[in-house]
Amino acid sequence: MSLARQVSVASTLATRFLSSLFKPNVLLPTIGFAGVIAVWWLIALFRHDMMPTPPEAFVKNIDFILHPFYRRGPGDIGLGWLLLASLRRVIIGFLLGAIVAIPVGVWIGLSHNAWLALNPIIQVFKPVSPLVWLPIALAIFNAAEPSAIFVIFITSLWSTIINTAEGVSNVPKDYLEVAQVLEMPRWKQLVKVVIPASLPYIFTGLRISLGIAWLVIVAVEMLTGGIGIGFFVWDEWNRLNVSSVFLAVFVIGLTGLILDYSLARLQTLVTHRPARS
Repeated sequence: MSLARQVSVASTLATRFLSSLFKPNVLLPTIGFAGVIAVWWLIALFRHDMMPTPPEAFVKNIDFILHPFYRRGPGDIGLGWLLLASLRRVIIGFLLGAIVAIPVGVWIGLSHNAWLALNPIIQVFKPVSPLVWLPIALAIFNAAEPSAIFVIFITSLWSTIINTAEGVSNVPKDYLEVAQVLEMPRWKQLVKVVIPASLPYIFTGLRISLGIAWLVIVAVEMLTGGIGIGFFVWDEWNRLNVSSVFLAVFVIGLTGLILDYSLARLQTLVTHRPARS
């Protein structure tokens, strides 16, 4: 390839890269994050005795960032291991909640009597803070690990039950009438018609439940201790290491975004429809 051709290709690639940076879906989020960092920097200038500036926080956290999976002794492990421990608890509790919530939601959506029996229970327990369940879980299990998973399980129930029931009750009547004309058995109507038509509602409930579960695990771990991202936040604050708390905020937020995006991608693959971001 001639030199002139190489220069032309390089110029074209540079132009495309610069134009992509100025697209609204890239430029506007960048401006938003820059505004958040600017506010943080401004507050740090007035409270510099307690709060580091963004560059200072980055320098102090460089070891956590470059070596997330180190093990240097009991209680001294990298942020990656702490994050994985929290994710394991969330995934176990979330999956257990989904296994219970989806069938219950389908039952409520199909049966008016089930709705009359269970809806008052859901409406009473749904507003209860998930952390209120922690002392009850500790009294039952007498251990932090199953108690944390139990709290996530309870947290994952309500949004999934409600959205699943809403989806089932809103299945178009035409679909059910066609299934009856074809003389489908009841179980086949459920598998072939009701659940597929309700999947967008079910996934909406699952995404809400997963977001709340990830939010709650941080608070639970701050109270119960042990290995996890929540305990990391509390431990670093007790050491007055606010720089690491800011790092944890970024890691927790980014992980929550990835979890929601992953579930949205799964929804797209299962329903063959684009999921709302």
